[in-house]
Amino acid sequence: MAQPPDVVSNLAVYLPLVVMFALAAAFAVFSALLGPLLGPSRYNKAKVAAYECGIEPSPQPVIGGGRVPVAYYLTAMLFILFDIEMVFLYPFAVSADVLGMFGLLEIFLFIATVGFAYAYVWRRGGLDWN
Repeated sequence: MAQPPDVVSNLAVYLPLVVMFALAAAFAVFSALLGPLLGPSRYNKAKVAAYECGIEPSPQPVIGGGRVPVAYYLTAMLFILFDIEMVFLYPFAVSADVLGMFGLLEIFLFIATVGFAYAYVWRRGGLDWN
């Protein structure tokens, strides 16, 4: 009759991971508690004021929310587009030899699709920072 595996010995494999998480948590708590004690305590009006991207904050909110330039949204969408592209390109780079010709054709199709989006944005002037 086979012996059941020892649960304690199977969990011992995870001990280094648990120790690493405990050390990370202890370091985070230690840093959070030690910062206010050792940091500078001279406060002035500028340090405690809200920071709004270099614009002087207004005491009252703008009625109707104000208009936000479309360039902010376009910049965010471009970042997401190219960030996701890199996320999908990395696994291909790691396993390119396993995927073979099929993977190569698929990645060219993917890069062409993203390239068309990039060319469209460039042509429309979305990359001009004026």
